[in-house]
Formats: sequence, structure tokens, C-alpha cells
Amino acid sequence: MSNYETVFITTPVLSNEEYTRTVKKYADLVEKAGGKVVHREDWGSKQLAYPIQKKTTGFYTLLQFEVDPQFIRKFEVEFKRDENIMRFLTTRLDKYALAYAQQRRDKLSGKSKKAEV
Repeated sequence: MSNYETVFITTPVLSNEEYTRTVKKYADLVEKAGGKVVHREDWGSKQLAYPIQKKTTGFYTLLQFEVDPQFIRKFEVEFKRDENIMRFLTTRLDKYALAYAQQRRDKLSGKSKKAEV
């Protein structure tokens, strides 16, 4: 098992339900392959640096997961086939990136605890 992180941009014309279904599809793919989704963040709608498919905004999502490296090729083929996905980038996390990701998650969970108080 190796650790990966994928950031993908979905088209802004999706409804909330379609967006949720699209993100769940990729989390389910990881779990069906025997992997584990470690963290997921929805970054919301953001302005793109340049138009993609004549769209200037997109919904950004971060997915961090552990999975067998053989699965990544199949995972990326699914992204390429999905017309709801405008762009994606998958990177393997080394020990430094893992430490940074954990720090970031801890910081985010600390923020959410402060917001709840």
C-alpha cells in the first residue's frame, strides 16, 4: 500500500446531488480496490486560471488515500472517461508529504473544534 493524493475539478454545472455522487464514486473505487480513503476535502467553487471546456469555474476536491500502486492506472482511466471531471492530478505522498498532510488535517480539525465552541 502506498499513499496518494488526488485533486480533481468537477464541472460547475452539476447539482449538489450530482457532485456528491461523483465524489462518492471515486471514494468507492478506492475502497473496492482494497484501499482506504484517509481524508477528503471539498474546496468549493473556485475561479480557474484559464477556461477549460468554456467554463471559468469548477468545484475542487482533495482525496487522500492508501491503495495498491497497481490501482492508480485504473483510477486515472476512470477520471479520463468521466465527462464531469475537467482536470485531475494524482501524486504519491512520500514521508515528508505524509507528515505535512497529517499536520494540515490536525490544523483543520483544530479549527473546526474552535468553530464549534
